[in-house]
Amino acid sequence: MIGFSTDLFTGKTLLITGAGKGIGRACAKLAAQSGANVIAVARTKEDLEDLQRTNPENIEIWVEDVLSDAFISRLKRLKRLDGLINNVGTNRVAELLEQPSEDLELMIDINIKSLYRTSKAAVSVMQQSGGAIVNMSSQMGFVGSPGRTLYCMTKHAVEGLTKAMGVELAPSNIRVNSVAPTFVSTALTAPMLEDPDFKKFVFEMIPMNKLATPEDVANACIFLLSDLAAMITGTCIKVDGGWTAR
Repeated sequence: MIGFSTDLFTGKTLLITGAGKGIGRACAKLAAQSGANVIAVARTKEDLEDLQRTNPENIEIWVEDVLSDAFISRLKRLKRLDGLINNVGTNRVAELLEQPSEDLELMIDINIKSLYRTSKAAVSVMQQSGGAIVNMSSQMGFVGSPGRTLYCMTKHAVEGLTKAMGVELAPSNIRVNSVAPTFVSTALTAPMLEDPDFKKFVFEMIPMNKLATPEDVANACIFLLSDLAAMITGTCIKVDGGWTAR
């Protein structure tokens, strides 16, 4: 399989949140294989240790909660940071009138506030020599969908934040972009797709008639962090199989 050069990120440090599973894990593995010194962040130590075993020379693990002040302080103390993938996110599926009020606070905290605070801390380090940030968005940052009002709201916010940061930080040689996947084949989506009606809906909405893989999404993230994307900022790569093109 054709892949990125093994020295694409030689001498560079990348931090990836939500790196223990799924897309974050795929991003961390690909970044390490491409020569980066990877700081993999997640709350579950066992997941991170398993990830580290795939490339122990290039992966450092941080067992941290991205919502905590301790994580932000630790991030600010880094001497160098060349790239950040804000991969942490969550969803609570419910119809608008049935959505518990606590879901609102949870999703704003995780999907918007954590991304903003992590980016702000990272930028304070990146200002020394420039860098790149990738925010994990979703196809739902461009469309609406039943039962996903909160999720769509937060991902539309991610797109707005990405554009604003891209414009503001460009003079500091810091690029900011997003990646917007469709439904990805992971342990989290498997239970949803057990519903035959929902599975039918999803596949009918994707012209390519298949789910994305974590590796599909990681490829886009790594490209945007690299110098291959040196003139790209404030925009989004949609890894959605054509969903939003309809």
